[in-house]
Amino acid sequence: MTTHDADQPSASRPLLDPLAAVRGPGDPGCDVYLTGTVFLDIIFTGLDSAPVRGTESWARGMGSSPGGVANMATALARLGLRTSLAAAFGDDHYGDYCRDALERGEGIDLSLSRTIPGWHSPVTVSMAYEGERTMVSHGHEAPPPEEPAPSCPPPARAAIASLVPGRREEWVAEAARRGSRIFADVGWDDTGRWDPADLADLEHCEAFLPNAAEAMSYTRTDCPRAAARALAERVPLAVVTLGAEGAYAVDGRTGETAEVPAIAVEALDPTGAGDVFVAGFVTGTLADWPLADRLAFAGLTAALSVQEFGGSLSAPGWCEIGAWWQHARSYDDQSPSALRRYAFLDRLLPTAARPSLLRRAVPTIGFRRA
Repeated sequence: MTTHDADQPSASRPLLDPLAAVRGPGDPGCDVYLTGTVFLDIIFTGLDSAPVRGTESWARGMGSSPGGVANMATALARLGLRTSLAAAFGDDHYGDYCRDALERGEGIDLSLSRTIPGWHSPVTVSMAYEGERTMVSHGHEAPPPEEPAPSCPPPARAAIASLVPGRREEWVAEAARRGSRIFADVGWDDTGRWDPADLADLEHCEAFLPNAAEAMSYTRTDCPRAAARALAERVPLAVVTLGAEGAYAVDGRTGETAEVPAIAVEALDPTGAGDVFVAGFVTGTLADWPLADRLAFAGLTAALSVQEFGGSLSAPGWCEIGAWWQHARSYDDQSPSALRRYAFLDRLLPTAARPSLLRRAVPTIGFRRA
């Protein structure tokens, strides 16, 4: 364990339910389904520069937390969405820690996950410096289950897929046929092909959320906004993240566009910020918020996340969002337009924000108990 459970309340009891207004009889018990690989992330921060060959670098900070698909799952759960994750866990200490942090600490449903005897957990070491990060990972593909896995994902309002260029995922099509709204992001294409035909699963997606470099590469454009417009011809909703500039979205069904600037913060560790952005956007979409509000909320949650160690345990909850909004309104010289941009938080948040007691990444996997 990286935290003392007696001092940390479970995040399985979120401060509020953002989907309360749209829930009804007969709704699926799961809000969002995900599947993927869980890594143990070890994060070094406070490096002045990238490590230099042949030298030893000392980091001023270090943290550990579940990573990989756990980043997205934790971010969703902390925003109050009922989250189901199908993943493999090793039976080593790392696997036990990750499973405990997700299931008991965050209230994520792991009933579709499995523990594999003798399989060691994948590990990523992330080094954060100059607002960016470099990662080194190690792991082996999980062996196939002894019994056939369920062919269908569970009934869910939504599912989030990480597209792999050139590869179809059968579960994505099945989830869409069963009524789940599919949200997708994509990783860097190491082949350099950037062939739009490699993203065949987009035909099942409601929304696609690449970063600017990915979007421009796939659309052969030199402008991220032009890339978003091109992608909106293939998927109903295209959202392109613009880094320090914020995000831009195009609704291909209505022609509506929205752009929201990023919130300026001092970044401690950018690991998982993209996952937190997607989680915030999915939350707002399932709650039927206006497009610009969804972008603003996603950007806010991502900005709050980079101020903490780690990818998953840096994800903010409603207490932190409320504290930020309370703090933002306390400045006498705050921009009126900026306040209006986030005024939608007034109808969501409790009247008073309490200090956040979320689990956080700390330097060690566990301490010996007396």
